[in-house]
Amino acid sequence: MHPAPSIIVFTVLSGLGFGLMAWLGAGAAHGGPLVAAAFAALALGLAGAGLLASLLHLGQPRRFLRAFSQWRSSWLSREAVLAVAAISVFAAYALLWILGLRLAPLGALAAALALAAVFCTAMIYAQMRTVPRWRSPLTPAIFLLSALAGGALLADAIPAAQVLLAALALAQLAAWARGDRAVAAPDTTLASATGLGGLGAPRLLAPPHTGPNYVTREMVHVIGRRHAARLRAAGLALAAILPLAVSVALPVGHLVGAALVLSHLAGMLVLRWIFFAEAEHVVGLYYGRL
Repeated sequence: MHPAPSIIVFTVLSGLGFGLMAWLGAGAAHGGPLVAAAFAALALGLAGAGLLASLLHLGQPRRFLRAFSQWRSSWLSREAVLAVAAISVFAAYALLWILGLRLAPLGALAAALALAAVFCTAMIYAQMRTVPRWRSPLTPAIFLLSALAGGALLADAIPAAQVLLAALALAQLAAWARGDRAVAAPDTTLASATGLGGLGAPRLLAPPHTGPNYVTREMVHVIGRRHAARLRAAGLALAAILPLAVSVALPVGHLVGAALVLSHLAGMLVLRWIFFAEAEHVVGLYYGRL
């Protein structure tokens, strides 16, 4: 698929924000009102910026309230409801923390809602049968691990961040291996898609359209294998391997910690771009692209 910048920014920034909310709600980071205010502003700012970016991906942004109406059946609606709930509960928790009262039960609720929102975001993609690469338990695992790892780096929970970064790297490698196999031997083929398999092995005689259109621009985006390999390596190194190696080798102070967060952020932007760019939609069968 063609990667939309707004959806990449949304998933990465909101993941970081909700990940930080989860750690703060679980009791990470200690300090007085100024520390509490700084952490709360960072978590709410990241989540809020991500959600604002998501509005740019809507066809009619002014109708965004309709996104809340189908929560019984739509993962997108569930994501919207849980995101607002997480932000609201965390804001109440943060306000009390700033005032000197840190309620553990309220923090635990905020953490659970934040992680549930990230899970719903991931399930929007993981439940799509039309994209073989996404339809896997590894998709929500990667979204949750990246959110928790980034949140741990922001909350200065370095030992936990190291474990999560290692798990993220392994999960991402496993997802790529599984996705490559799914694309190489898809459940849906040109024969099954056309229903002509009983007559032999069908082949594409001519494309459905003589010129580019929405489908070819958005759903049949193809990234070269050589570029994909380089971007995979760069994204994984920046998002997980480099922060993990540096945090093990060096004491993590404020400057080093900030560098680790920036490296992770840059890497996640690359990995999320690849996540969408490599998402071969089965409609590509009709264009000879899958």
